[in-house]
Amino acid sequence: MTLQRMDNIGIVVADLDAAVAFFTELGMELEGTGRVEGAVPDLCVGLEGVSCDIAMMRTPDGHSRLEIAKYLSPEPIDAGQRERTHNTLGMHRVMYAVDDIDDVVERLRPHGGEVVGGIARYEDVYRLCYIRGPEGIFIGLAQKLD
Repeated sequence: MTLQRMDNIGIVVADLDAAVAFFTELGMELEGTGRVEGAVPDLCVGLEGVSCDIAMMRTPDGHSRLEIAKYLSPEPIDAGQRERTHNTLGMHRVMYAVDDIDDVVERLRPHGGEVVGGIARYEDVYRLCYIRGPEGIFIGLAQKLD
């Protein structure tokens, strides 16, 4: 048996609408929304009484997806990770390839996007930055230079 592909990355948020707006402005497309509850999610996530609203977002090329979940029950736990720095252990960001990093940064600002440090240039290959979005979500932007 071999791995077929990475299907999606999941992020839990308190404000689903704000997160969807942020990732839509980034350029992701809303694939669908729904509510997940019952025995199957209870078993999968190891919790009882799971009920959460989800939004599935996909990249324009259709190859990558992001599942954004808002737990209705059990009540979500704030583990203090919203203000974490980049060297915190665990998953810390999703990286996106973009055409114009300056344009994307400006479009994300009204949706809570803030550049963490600055926009860096890696040799003559990439311009890179990290953005903290709603709920402290880290994303990375990479613009390939020609």
